Amino acid sequence: MKTLRIGGYGPGIVTVGRGLTPAASPSFLAAHPALPVVYAVGELDHGRLTAFDARGDLQPLQERPSEGSLPCHVAVDPTGSLLAVANYGDGTAIICRLDSGGAFDGDPIVLRHKGSGPNAERQEGPHAHQSVFHDGLLHISDLGTDEIRRYRYDGTPVEPIVLHPGTGPRHFAFAGSRLYVAGELDGAVTLIDGDWRTVAPASRHEGEENYPSHLQLEGDLVYVANRGPNTIAVLRADDLSLVAEVPTGGDWPRHFAIDGDRMYVANQRSNAVTVFTLRDGVPEPTGEAYEAESPACVLIT
Repeated sequence: MKTLRIGGYGPGIVTVGRGLTPAASPSFLAAHPALPVVYAVGELDHGRLTAFDARGDLQPLQERPSEGSLPCHVAVDPTGSLLAVANYGDGTAIICRLDSGGAFDGDPIVLRHKGSGPNAERQEGPHAHQSVFHDGLLHISDLGTDEIRRYRYDGTPVEPIVLHPGTGPRHFAFAGSRLYVAGELDGAVTLIDGDWRTVAPASRHEGEENYPSHLQLEGDLVYVANRGPNTIAVLRADDLSLVAEVPTGGDWPRHFAIDGDRMYVANQRSNAVTVFTLRDGVPEPTGEAYEAESPACVLIT
């Protein structure tokens, strides 16, 4: 039976059916691919990174600094040997080695960055937002500099993927040669395939400010959460045409997770994770919801 965990800006990590594990602002969670270990960033806790033993109730195993301010995302590579953290506050990212038990091994590689964008309020400097291991490189979206930064696993920088000024890239996903990016500042999804690019609105709710958050690919569909309209949009992966746009049943959908034909949406400002079933890929509300204070991440293991 799978386990549903909810992280956010409340007093800890909620494990559905088991209760609360105290932790300071665990705004994003990631699971080791082969071991019962869960990692959490402490976004408002002076930049902390904690590993938990996930057998039964979560138990803290190890803690270390994130080496930056406001860590907002953590990811583990598919081999389980590397972990990466994106620090939103100052744009710093880190690569940590993991030992055979999933513990932090040695000093991290610290990846600092410089730059800015045209939005003076939100892009005064670098703001790392998501870390993704793909095709032998670590990719870091930088909302402040309109880039997908790229690094080899030894920390050597590779030429970044540059987005249109003012995009504000937040979360992104790969499908073969294609890259899909949710722009928090331009309210759009950008599809990049080599030199070919297309951009489509992440929401069709006209007249409402939209700040897209999480983006995920499932088969030939792209799902994106829209904060402001409070919807999940379903787009066709080949051309970003709209399939459906569905209310999330809450306020400020910060993240979602898909497990088979179920979708779980973390509505940050309404303190609930709402549950949907997917019918032909389109979310339909089930009426179920889980209470959690200021939820920002859903993890299914």
